[in-house]
Amino acid sequence: MERMPALYLSHGAPPLADDPVWPGQLAAWSAALPRPRAILMVSAHWEEAPLALGATRTVPLVYDFWGFPEPYYRVEYAAPGAPALADSVRKLLRGAGTPVQDIPDRGLDHGAYVPLVEMFPAADIPVLQISMPTLDPRRLMDIGRKLAPLRDEGVLIVGSGFFTHNLAALRHPGGGVPGWSAEFDAWGREALEAADVDALLDFEHKAPAGRLAHPRTEHFAPLFVTLGAAEGQLGARRDVIDGFWMGLAKRSLQFG
Repeated sequence: MERMPALYLSHGAPPLADDPVWPGQLAAWSAALPRPRAILMVSAHWEEAPLALGATRTVPLVYDFWGFPEPYYRVEYAAPGAPALADSVRKLLRGAGTPVQDIPDRGLDHGAYVPLVEMFPAADIPVLQISMPTLDPRRLMDIGRKLAPLRDEGVLIVGSGFFTHNLAALRHPGGGVPGWSAEFDAWGREALEAADVDALLDFEHKAPAGRLAHPRTEHFAPLFVTLGAAEGQLGARRDVIDGFWMGLAKRSLQFG
């Protein structure tokens, strides 16, 4: 079975579906990928400790956002559950000493389904979402390393966040891209090109405007799961999507 790549994508808010460019970029990306046997999603919008496995059957989505027009709350993505993948995740993590719990009624949140609607619109690939049990980058990389063998079983591992995420970008004076967002994006691109994992792990102190770009770590944190799953292939990185959306960097990456 062909080894699947590991992805980090900037997922956008529900209005991403109405953007004139971004949905097409995501669709072109998925069309160039080998077809996954299953998809393992780690979203910025689910923090739960110990690490939790979401639903392994089709359940309603989690509309974890407020104040949007009503049609965004009618979006559906009835992907099959992935009980076999859940079993594999349990074995890999518990065997390596990472505790795991099950939350069987927890559906996909918008960090998972918003990009999947654009990338795999047929919703015919089994999907499992797992939580982030911590925001510590090193611990998340370790979880990614433990999950890496799934790539050899046809599983697409996806960390879903936002390369910069400070909603003040939506309100900054003057319009355009705020300086802190552009500076962090450029720094992150250079660190990734150099495979400087140590700098990325310490981004809050080493990146320009690190704390402005990420007042909380949750939207950058899924990158570290991806980096762990991609260890040994950091040089085989491709920046598939770049640019900005409403002032936020939408840089999205593929390893392998």
